[in-house]
Order: sequence, then structure tokens, then C-alpha cells
Amino acid sequence: MADRPTIDDVHAAKERLRGVAVRTPVVPLHNYDGHSDVLLKLENLQPIGSFKLRGIFNAVAALTPERRAAGISTTSSGNTAQALAWSGRHFGVTSRSLMPENAPLSKIEAMRSYGGTPVLVTREHLFSYMADHGWNEEPYAFIHPWIDPVVMAGNGTVGLEILEDVPDVETVFIPVGGGGLSSGIGTTIKALRPDVRIVAVEPEGCCALSKSLEAGKPMSVECSTICDGVAVPLVVPEVFEILRDVIDDVVLVSDDDVKRTIRRLALRNKLVTEGAGALATAAALSIPAAQRGKSVCIVTGGSIDPDFIASILTDETLG
Repeated sequence: MADRPTIDDVHAAKERLRGVAVRTPVVPLHNYDGHSDVLLKLENLQPIGSFKLRGIFNAVAALTPERRAAGISTTSSGNTAQALAWSGRHFGVTSRSLMPENAPLSKIEAMRSYGGTPVLVTREHLFSYMADHGWNEEPYAFIHPWIDPVVMAGNGTVGLEILEDVPDVETVFIPVGGGGLSSGIGTTIKALRPDVRIVAVEPEGCCALSKSLEAGKPMSVECSTICDGVAVPLVVPEVFEILRDVIDDVVLVSDDDVKRTIRRLALRNKLVTEGAGALATAAALSIPAAQRGKSVCIVTGGSIDPDFIASILTDETLG
């Protein structure tokens, strides 16, 4: 099992991130009646367009200067790679990331634009590398996006901000891929407010956490979803126990409902979100208000190919 970050670790991360990560706003999901009990935590407004900057920068900053100088690396479907490259540029060190060859072109090019090197491999190779701990052979300092407690602590700063800005929150909806975000936010919130419900959200076409919780052990699944940011076909043992402890429920969302939510967020809230970024809001909208109470949804990122979002915005069948 992975080590869990403490509240002191999260506060230390908050200090490292000062002046780097944006303290993102919490805004209402716009309704035509002007009232909403669904609130949005806008992590798509981070400098790289994703929450990933919090955890990855925190981990890179925590390295010794000598270890950083060897270069930094990670694995990513896109947003972690961008966060790593941004952090590498900040510290003046080399960065590289294994990325699936079918990752969105916008994410691959964004990593390059920050000065990083994407290494494109098959998804099968990438997840085999993760499952087999291939990073142990890395000459670079490897930043694990899922099991590193320092990454989790950086992600946990989202939870601190939610509790400070929405003290009467009842439910927090968090998209789940590898589990680093849910582990960080969930651990933080449960330590300070154990009464707040933590709901993990997965796409119906890639629901490794749901299957793992049903089985009582880490499981692998086939993945087919537009939500590339959470398209992780396995739950690694190192985080399974953390997720089982901090998550109260899992909600599955269809790709069509994700598209509808991307469209709604764009047209009503004027927000650009990717598939994973819309997952939490789609889940909250699927549950009656009386069952979830005042809810905060993590809008995790906004890296979406222009042609794809254009097709969603012009699809009148989505309503």
C-alpha cells in the first residue's frame, strides 16, 4: 500500500505551490433559474489547464537539486506530461514522459511546447510499464502520478481549498483514473471533515475502480471511452486500500452524458472542458439534489482537441 499524505504534508505542499498553482475559484453550475446547489472547482484554470500541476510540481520541488538535475520523467495520457514539462522548465531540467501513441494531439504538442519530450508507445506498453514498475530502471527521477504520497499531498490542496471556500459542502465528486487525485483529496477531506461524502466518478467504458471495489481486490478492465484523462484500465495495489478507505460511493457515467455536460459547461458556464473534466459534473447531475446535498464537482482539466469540442457543440441531438 502506498504511504498516505498527512495534513502536515498537504500544508507543506500548499507552501511549495504558492505563486505557482492558481487557487482556483468555486462557481455555481449555471441554471436558467439562477440557482444551483452544484458547484464547480475550476482546475481547468491552472497554468497547464489541469489540476496535475499541483501534485507533479510539488513532487519535483521536493526533490533534492542533485536528483532533479538528472532529469525528471513520468507516464501520462497528456495532462501529467504537461505538468512535468512545465515543472522541468521552471527548474531548468530535462523532462520526458511515456505517452500513449493515440493521446490527443493537443496534449502531445502541449508537452513539447513546454520543453518536454513525449515518448509515444502503445497503451498496452504504457500500462505494462506501470504495472511492472518499469520506472525502477529509469536514470531520471521518476514522478509516479498515482502512488507517490508527495503527488497526493499536492492534489490534496484542492481539498483544503474546498473546505475553506464551501464549509457547508456535503458531497465532493472526483473523477478517477489512476487514483492520485481521489487519494489526495479524499485523505485530506476525511481527515478534517469525515462527514463529507466522497464520490468517485468513472466512465462506464473504463471502470476499474468500480470493478475492484466489487471484487474486493485490484482488478483490470477493458477501456473504451472519450475520457482519455481517466482511461486507466487497472487499479494498482498501492492505492487500492486508500481509495477503499476514503471513497463513499462510485458513480458511472456514459460517454453521451459526458458529451452533454461538455456542451452544457461550454454554452452555459462558458467553460472549455475535456471528457475527464466533465465527468464529475455529469455524475452530480444524474443524482437528485436531495440525495447528494450541496455538491462540489472537480473540473479537472480543459485539454480537448478543437475539432472534437466543435463536433460536440454543434451536435443538436445532445440537447
